[in-house]
Amino acid sequence: MGFLVHGSSGPIARFRRRLFPGHNSLARGSDRFEALLLKLVILAALLAIPVAAAVGSANHGRQVAAAAADSTGRTPATAYLLKAAPVRIVDSESVGTDTSTTEATWTDSRGARHTGGVLAAPGSPAGSAMPIWIDARGELTTAPRTASTAVFDSVLVGLWLWFAVVAGLVLVQRVVRLVLDRQRAAAWERAWAVYPRSGSWP
Repeated sequence: MGFLVHGSSGPIARFRRRLFPGHNSLARGSDRFEALLLKLVILAALLAIPVAAAVGSANHGRQVAAAAADSTGRTPATAYLLKAAPVRIVDSESVGTDTSTTEATWTDSRGARHTGGVLAAPGSPAGSAMPIWIDARGELTTAPRTASTAVFDSVLVGLWLWFAVVAGLVLVQRVVRLVLDRQRAAAWERAWAVYPRSGSWP
């Protein structure tokens, strides 16, 4: 693996020359401009890290507040199946699920009885208890967001933002490099067109 770092033709060496063309007499103005752009892209990607972290942190605060609001309006309850849940059937043309919607009944905090479809494991017998969440009216609702969910969502938001910024920077750098490569190729063609030809190499 040493040739990747110390070799003159390895990818790391080529990247170093592209990033630091230095005073090489073969380095063209376009090479130095490309090196400057590459340095700016790397710097911008590094500066985007704290920005993405700040956005993720702000999102975490909103998620925590939303989780607290969810918790105040939702309560856990227990539903009882009114009939057996369907048995899952899996064949070569269909994909089975781990749960199925089955009619059940539950009682809210005021003692009012409700019925509706709840998710139950396939084949669960009638009368099976199923944990559910209900709102202030006793209707079915989803489970409130938790602190761990808020952390996961916030990290995901920060990472996606940073990835999007880096992808945009890389795209700009690649487009500029493509334009420069075409200009350099055209310059080579013009130089070759005026090169004196004597019928043999000097």
